[in-house]
This record gives sequence, C-alpha cells and structure tokens, in this order.
Amino acid sequence: MTQPTMHSPESRLHTMEKNAWALVQSSPIHRMWDLRGVPLKEVAKRTWKGIDDDNLFGRASQLAYAFFSAIFPALIAISSLMGLIAKSSSHLYFALLNKLGQLIPPTAFALVTDTFRQTTSASTPGKVTFGLLFALFSASVGISALQDTLNSVYRVRETRPFWKARAEAMGLTLVVGSLILASVLVLFGGDLAANYLAHLFRGAWVLAIMLRVIYWIVASLLVILSFEVMYYCCPDVQHRVWRWFTPGGVVGLLGWIAGSVALRVYLHYFNSYSVTYGSLGAVIILLLWFYLSGVMILLGGEVNSEIERAVAEKKIVNGELPPVSAIEKVDLKAEKTAS
Repeated sequence: MTQPTMHSPESRLHTMEKNAWALVQSSPIHRMWDLRGVPLKEVAKRTWKGIDDDNLFGRASQLAYAFFSAIFPALIAISSLMGLIAKSSSHLYFALLNKLGQLIPPTAFALVTDTFRQTTSASTPGKVTFGLLFALFSASVGISALQDTLNSVYRVRETRPFWKARAEAMGLTLVVGSLILASVLVLFGGDLAANYLAHLFRGAWVLAIMLRVIYWIVASLLVILSFEVMYYCCPDVQHRVWRWFTPGGVVGLLGWIAGSVALRVYLHYFNSYSVTYGSLGAVIILLLWFYLSGVMILLGGEVNSEIERAVAEKKIVNGELPPVSAIEKVDLKAEKTAS
C-alpha cells in the first residue's frame, strides 16, 4: 500500500484538518469542552453532590420569584419604546414577539403579550423615560437574586457593599438584556435574509437552510456569552478569570433550551393548569418556566464552580496553593483589621 505523498489530495486534506483543529483549539470556542484536566466522571459526580449541598432547586425557586417580579416592569419599558418606534412597523413588532414565543410556553406567552399590548397602546415620551429607569431598577432585583444564589453555588461570602452590588446588578441587567435582545434580532434577521434568498433565487432553499443554521449558532453563542457574563460578575469571587466560553455555559444553554421545549410539549398534551388554577394558570406556568430557567442557570454555575474547586484542590495537593485553613486565617485577619 502506497503512502500519500506531500502533494497528494490525501496529504492536503490531512493538513487542512490539522490546521482547522489547531484553529479551533486556539479559539475561545475550544473552552466549551475544556474541563481543565478534571475527568468528566468526576465533574458529573461533584456536580450531582453540589446540587444537593447548595440547595440548587430551592435557590431556583428564589430566582423564579425574582424573575417574575422583574419581567413586568421590564415589559413596561420595552413596550413603551416599541410603542413609539414600531407603531408604523407592526411587522417588526409582532415578529420579535413571535421569536420570543418560540421558547416561552404558549399560555404564559399570551399573558406576556397581553400586558405588552395594553401598555404599548398608551406610550408617551414621559412613560418611556420613567419606564426605562423603573424597569432597570426593578429588573436588577432578578440579577441581585442571581448574585445571592451564585454566591451559594460558588460557596463564597458577599463582601460588596449594598450600593456597589446593586450598581453592578443594574449594569449587568443592561449587558445581559442587550445580549439576549441581540440574539433575538439575529434570529429575526436570519429569517428575513433566508426568506429573501429563497424568494430571489429559485432552488436556493439549501442556502436558506444553511443561513438559518448559521444565525441559530450565532444567537446561541450570544446567549452563552450572556451566561458567561453572569457567571463572571454575579458571584463575589476574589480572583476572577474571564473565559469566553465554559462547559457550564454550554450545559446551561442546552438544558434551558431542552427544558423549555419539553415544557412546551408537556403543556401541549397534558396541560391541566388552566383547569386547576383557572385564570391564574398562565401565571403559574410563567413561574414554572422561570423556575426551570433558574435551575439551568444555576446548574451551569454549579458545573463551573466544581471544575474550579477541583482544580484548586489539585493545586493545594501539589503545593501550588496554600491550604484552605491558611486562606481562611488570612481572610479572618483581614476582616478583623477592616473592622
């Protein structure tokens, strides 16, 4: 059997594959599956134990209530802006809503859109200003709850003053909200571009599908990036290291999408909330979706924290870090000095 020569097609293909893999490994995307030397089985075992130790499901209930408290003030601001901007462009208005409705359960989405329409019909510049300021402060309640819950997941104490933590929460609300809005706009723009190509060129459906896939990937990366911003900024970790993509972000996104789709399917075939709770059924479903979202956000944080903890324990064993007891003594001494 002859070996492939340097200029043979097989050799060129092997070189291209090698260069492509080297490019992926040098890019931030490679960190999506980078466990930093911790075996996958150990990460799964530690995460499973951490879910119980950190009361993850109880913390998710706290997040669900905070998210529910934050969404309607946020809708006031969004609908006020949309009422002024999109009254002459109803297609954009409803198209963006439909994109959001692909993950939110239909009954809960109807509740959201009804509130959206009611406030949009009476938008004024004064309401826009007040709505934005009020929504920013109220929506930061959700991020503040996320700060508290991720502190529990990362097992760190909150040392930031109240005003600083709330200011960070308000800024983080703007950043995360902008990233999520950008992901929705990317999906909307991708659909417009794909439909335009399919209409312009006969037989361009393959290109249209590829374009939609690319836009879904870009939108997913934006959502993962919003997860990473939360994991980086919310917990009061003393030594933060920014990573564009982490395993926890991927787990959080995939779990959130899978859970949202599963909830939609369940409600489609087995929806008994409206019968049981009457007019409150939509509220219960929205709270359930927020709870599911909180579980997945915290699960991603749990994965990242357990990887960080395993790496730190390994460094302590190898003598690269001081023992935990020594670190605690330094922290205690610093607290006494500050007081």
